[in-house]
Amino acid sequence: MPVSIVAALQIGSLPGGKADTLAHILGYEDDIKRSGAQLVVMPEALLGGYPKGEGFGTQLGYRLPEGREAFARYFANAIDVPGTETEALAGLSTRTGASLVLGVIERSGSTLYCTVLYFEPTGGLVAKHRKLMPTGTERLIWGKGDGSTLPVIDTAVGRIGGAVCWENMMPLLRTAMYAKGVEVWCAPTVDEREMWQVSMRHVAHEGRCFVVSACQVQASPEALGLEIANWPSDRPLIAGGSVIVGPMGDILAGPLLGEAGLLTAQIDTDDLVRARYDYDVVGHYARPDVFELRVDEREKPGVRFITD
Repeated sequence: MPVSIVAALQIGSLPGGKADTLAHILGYEDDIKRSGAQLVVMPEALLGGYPKGEGFGTQLGYRLPEGREAFARYFANAIDVPGTETEALAGLSTRTGASLVLGVIERSGSTLYCTVLYFEPTGGLVAKHRKLMPTGTERLIWGKGDGSTLPVIDTAVGRIGGAVCWENMMPLLRTAMYAKGVEVWCAPTVDEREMWQVSMRHVAHEGRCFVVSACQVQASPEALGLEIANWPSDRPLIAGGSVIVGPMGDILAGPLLGEAGLLTAQIDTDDLVRARYDYDVVGHYARPDVFELRVDEREKPGVRFITD
């Protein structure tokens, strides 16, 4: 059916760690059922956490022992994919009948990745996307994904895919996802700023697709009992800003600011045909005779063993 309800679940990682956060997510089961949402997008790094303001004991040219301890704690709070947490989330998808898209910190060997997981009610964990380009000091703690995890999958609400936080501002990544036929763009983030709303409206308008963006919400350092350098003690660490946007760039719901909640909107994928009448960025508005994009979707392990 082209008409469906989509949702952004705006919550934050809990100070107690991944077990508490997972329980918090599962606690929204009844809300999801009551909403009738067939797709629920959750924020970036929700399981595993986004340690905003943490310096990990690093200065240019040297790293302090306390930074290694901070990283060890962060590593311990990450999750294995698949693992216990993904099994619990698959169960939530099945019980609610909703596709789930959420951000986690994934452990692989001794490297962490900022990853988005995709769950289907009848298939469990069906896909994942590792963030291609961590931003700024995120590169201290997260590895880079490769082209092998750029999924666009068929769901009850249409073809879904997307990008994490500032990946959404990578034009070539967006173009690749448009070419895969994304209809509902999922954008987990921790970016609370007004410019993020502008970016989400641009993605929707450029791709002529629906956008569901879910942002974490975190209390102030003062409320959390933390001291964060160069951050006002009474200012929320992450103020939220989850939003749902239509294919002409019109805001359908949100932005939700300063509180947790389930943001919903009704969408009709038949609207995409109307929206693309005069602009199809990878169709009639493309110029393949002038521009060409090649996407390497091969897995790129750090070491490749060849036995033949």
